[in-house]
Amino acid sequence: MTDRTADSTTGGVAMTERNETAAQPVTQRITDTVANAASEFKRTTSAAASAVASTARTSGPAGAERAAAGGSVRRARLSLSRIDPWSVMKMSFLLSIALSVVVIVAVFVIWSVLGAAGVWDAINQAVQDVVGDSSAGWNVQDYLGLARVMGFTMVVSVVNIVLMTAVATLAAFLYNMAAALLGGVEVELTEN
Repeated sequence: MTDRTADSTTGGVAMTERNETAAQPVTQRITDTVANAASEFKRTTSAAASAVASTARTSGPAGAERAAAGGSVRRARLSLSRIDPWSVMKMSFLLSIALSVVVIVAVFVIWSVLGAAGVWDAINQAVQDVVGDSSAGWNVQDYLGLARVMGFTMVVSVVNIVLMTAVATLAAFLYNMAAALLGGVEVELTEN
């Protein structure tokens, strides 16, 4: 159907059609495809413009910018109806341990800084100046020594771990009972 001849100017093969009627349906199909694509583009852009306008009316300029950027803003209204007590207990246990470690390190650092600054020696000297010679054997570090303070901090930290874990777990149980009666806390989520 086609005649292939060598093209001396480009060095390639030129295609010529012998039958003009066979070429018309192809051009007609191309024209129809281009026309369909143009109408689809017009319909898509008008739908996007109306979505931007409706989003601008409902959610203000920020929502219009998000919608113009390529998507509509989706919102979901959810209710937190149950909290798993086991997961609350694990998380509160872990967080209370982390808090205890922070407190222990902070007490040690503060104690070391006060010792390096000479606060304990200044307290001993002030007590000797006020009381006189009768306080010659008195030392503040006998009562507030590093070992005592760190031991007290450890005991308080262990009690804190137990109490925080128990209170958080109890709060999860209480929330579940209240949510069963009242429906829970409602949250509105927005997709960015």
